[in-house]
Amino acid sequence: MNILTVDHVSKQFGNLHVLDDLSFNIDEGTVFGFVGRNGAGKTTTMKLILGLLQVDGGKISVCGEDVFFGATKTNRHIGYLPDVPAFYGYMRPKEYLRLCGRITGLNETQIEAKSDELLELVGLKEVNRKIGGFSRGMKQRLGIAQALLNDPKLLICDEPTSALDPVGRSEILQILSAAKKKTTVIFSTHILSDVEKICDRVGVLNDGKLIMEGSLSEIKDRYRRNEVFVECDSSFDSVEDLCEKLRNLTYVSEVVSINHSLTIRFQDHPIEEPALFEFLALNKVPVLKYEVGEPTLESLIMEMIR
Repeated sequence: MNILTVDHVSKQFGNLHVLDDLSFNIDEGTVFGFVGRNGAGKTTTMKLILGLLQVDGGKISVCGEDVFFGATKTNRHIGYLPDVPAFYGYMRPKEYLRLCGRITGLNETQIEAKSDELLELVGLKEVNRKIGGFSRGMKQRLGIAQALLNDPKLLICDEPTSALDPVGRSEILQILSAAKKKTTVIFSTHILSDVEKICDRVGVLNDGKLIMEGSLSEIKDRYRRNEVFVECDSSFDSVEDLCEKLRNLTYVSEVVSINHSLTIRFQDHPIEEPALFEFLALNKVPVLKYEVGEPTLESLIMEMIR
């Protein structure tokens, strides 16, 4: 089932076209990494999904219901963590969740149970000091607890790991991975290593258009380079002769050598690994390291947006 459908959506502010015919779907139980550099249109898309901005063209639906600008009913399905969540600094975590629960319409029994469950999930159950003294990471964790309070079908997190140190980022990623068991997550970010750690699918936004979308494995297979890296033992003194022999092979397009490390690029995909293994063995090459070139998400995106 599609929890979210964005269908040919456009948005502009004056003469600035922020989104241009944007379309994508998010299936139930998915962590969707919504990726793009600052200013790509990610936050604008989030606000359109929440009905905080009005689309100029196309439509958005959440759980099969159309989103309308203003007090849209679809927000009952959504939990939202903005990039900089705001709190009442004089409150303590449980007091804040109690307030949010009452606003949401939960009864006292539900509020008590959900508050304990979520504070444990985000690692704040034993914390009873005022929110005003919280670190940025602790505030992000409390923000996730608040966003999950009404058991949303869709959790939207806008740059939840930005400005956090490595420990804080790791904690947030672990929480979002755990939240996946109960809800679908949109994870908007420009930190690509975080996406590769927890996301099932990725959409790359650039200049208001989705330029890449799919699972990480699909994307890497689609753009995989036909190359392998071979590192020879430093005692091997025939590297140049080896390179010349490799260049004469019909299935090799290019060989680049730096000291005792070789990058071997192939003519076709899939690459001719068995033939290369046999060639290296016949030439008695002392191989210390051998790996197939797999592009990182960062390298792929940098190539796409140049």
